Amino acid sequence: MNGPALLSILDLAAAQTTGEPPAYIQFLPLVAMAVIFYFLILRPQMKRQKEHQKKITTLKKGDQVVTAGGLIAKVLRVDESTVELEIATGVKVRAVKSTLGEIIPPGGSPVAND
Repeated sequence: MNGPALLSILDLAAAQTTGEPPAYIQFLPLVAMAVIFYFLILRPQMKRQKEHQKKITTLKKGDQVVTAGGLIAKVLRVDESTVELEIATGVKVRAVKSTLGEIIPPGGSPVAND
């Protein structure tokens, strides 16, 4: 072998060993961020949404609820997608079920100092 041909082969071997990392290495940080985003944000939100939906489906006449607007009301009638609420004596309103914030237990909210 002559000198330039040997040099050319050595240059080619050196270029192959010091090349860029594989393309999938560049996407690993994005995949890691997506996994973290799912476990820290999306999964807990879906869990809370399922719990809220379960509460709404168990709603019955006589329950006390807090609306999204902060009103405390008593449930008078439950329909498929709406509820009739009494917010004061003789004052009745209809609300969409999904706008109800939470259901107050029959004894009221527990006191923190008990």
